[in-house]
Amino acid sequence: MTRLVLKVGGAVAAGAARHVLELAAAGNEVILVHGAGPQISSELAARGIPAEFVGGRRVTSAEAIAVVRETLVEVNQQLCSALGESAIGLIGDEIGLQATRVAELGLVGDPSPSRPEAIENALAAGRIPVVAPLAAGPLNVNADEMAAALAVGLGADRIFFLTDVAGLLLDGAVVDRIEADDADRLLADGLLEGGILPKLRAAVTAARLGVDAEIGRTAVVA
Repeated sequence: MTRLVLKVGGAVAAGAARHVLELAAAGNEVILVHGAGPQISSELAARGIPAEFVGGRRVTSAEAIAVVRETLVEVNQQLCSALGESAIGLIGDEIGLQATRVAELGLVGDPSPSRPEAIENALAAGRIPVVAPLAAGPLNVNADEMAAALAVGLGADRIFFLTDVAGLLLDGAVVDRIEADDADRLLADGLLEGGILPKLRAAVTAARLGVDAEIGRTAVVA
């Protein structure tokens, strides 16, 4: 049996259920980690709270963290409803996920690899854990980074980042495969921007720690 962490962004969360259920039906243990970026930005704007990003990560104030948590819980519930009775919603700060605070980003954390009992129990019961990326504090954690940390901590065989693009785009074309060292150079040279930054960083981390990593059609290999 393959243990798979699937990360879905907020932009594609609504359409992810079919893909998740197909993977589970094929005999995989599936852990779903979701974001809610567009939904959070929309809700912050509605409340007059400015949105700011640094390196693809959201700067999160004390005022914003309540909105982040509320929105993540809402998206989590929507995903669980779409997946049906096999899904179980888990909010990261409620199941003991830990992160080191990144002070310059406010209430944001770098996640630590972990093997939460709640996730293991869900898998043992044949359920699909649906995890919202918050850590104790609460701290807002980038969903890509949380997915990688859980993949490592849970001993997953594979991590797959499901996005609204086909994969890593270079010169207008999707790259089928990229070595971790080459990915590091791209990240260091500032040649990429936006949401691909945390995805590629997370995929590199997972690959170097023994987890097969893919962003869309792009395999990231150590």
